[in-house]
Amino acid sequence: MKRKKATPTEKRDALLAEMASLRGLLNGSLVQRYSTCARKNCACHTGRRHGPRLYLAATGEGGQRQTYIPAALAERAAEGVAQGRRLRAIVRELTALNLALMREEAGRG
Repeated sequence: MKRKKATPTEKRDALLAEMASLRGLLNGSLVQRYSTCARKNCACHTGRRHGPRLYLAATGEGGQRQTYIPAALAERAAEGVAQGRRLRAIVRELTALNLALMREEAGRG
């Protein structure tokens, strides 16, 4: 038995449902940073710096902001960033589907 090909409207509805499931999404990128401390005689000033420490780099109203992510939450943050990438892909797909539906509607009218 052959499966019926999904219509653009059905694809759109499926994408919108998937979008609603992206509850932990984070918009931005994960960045690892190394830093020096305030102690003047610490080895981090001449050699190996402290780190890596994980930050979420996200652009907001005042420009880019970096927010520290504790090591215990690194995996959760990575999943959130992946969900953010998926959301952007869904928006691109929805745009293409909606344009196709608009063209189809204009051709009928």
